[in-house]
Amino acid sequence: MPRPPRLHVPGGCYHVILRGNHREPLFDGPEDREVLNEIVGETLGRTGARLHAFCWMTNHLHALLQVADLPLGKTMHRIAVRYSRYRHRLLHTGGHLFERRYKAKLLDVDAYFLTLVRYIHDNPVKAHMVTDPADYVWSSHQAYLGAATVPWLTTEFGLSLFAADLTSARAAYARFMSYPAAHDDDPDSATHPEDPRVLGTDAFIAKIPFTPYRPKGFQSLDELAIMVASRHSLSVDLLRCASRARSLTPARIDLLRSALEKRIATLSEVARFLHRNSTSLTRLLERNPQLQKDE
Repeated sequence: MPRPPRLHVPGGCYHVILRGNHREPLFDGPEDREVLNEIVGETLGRTGARLHAFCWMTNHLHALLQVADLPLGKTMHRIAVRYSRYRHRLLHTGGHLFERRYKAKLLDVDAYFLTLVRYIHDNPVKAHMVTDPADYVWSSHQAYLGAATVPWLTTEFGLSLFAADLTSARAAYARFMSYPAAHDDDPDSATHPEDPRVLGTDAFIAKIPFTPYRPKGFQSLDELAIMVASRHSLSVDLLRCASRARSLTPARIDLLRSALEKRIATLSEVARFLHRNSTSLTRLLERNPQLQKDE
């Protein structure tokens, strides 16, 4: 199956991971990370993107980036190309410094923003590089605490989620980071089951203006409904009607399962198509598990 195309939502926040090629180290010393900082700051100024959190690990980079009108790829390409050129000049070498495709997932800010900030800042602790994230200077954690100043970093929004007063917000953030769950956060657990490009819920996907990823060659939801209705000797109008007759359940489950498996539509889209809500369709599946296996 082809990789999904990049997802651009103007104003959207993304969890971005950029790894060294073959997991090779990206830095030899502090001066290399300082150069990266300069490149990131200059790039943010050019593209209008905002960086809410970051952590420069040994062989990969974590960032919580918010784009403006330009797609995320413009920002990431400039950072990767400029830092690669710097390293190549320094080491008198060539080739790919980074993996060719960075990872990026659109973030449901209301549900996962703070969880992701904590995950990013806790990376050095999980890697056993330090025991306290405050001891790692190559992340935005110290800036959130007020112990460091990073001109191109945006901490105002993240801290505002704790308190309106800056001092109170920083104290609440420090408590948040010390909570045991800091060592259990895993953004991938929030990846949407129907679209791997999103860290969020059905409700979040329903609100944002984009078309979910669908591999080439699959039919539309309307076309699938015609096929399913015919398979069950029904009309499409009957399949979509308000009736909750049990005789319609097998066809509706067939439509839902086929749409999800073939990535023709999300759960929310099927629910809207059938004039139902996502919860009712989920319960329909749970009450009729045998129908999920029938063909």
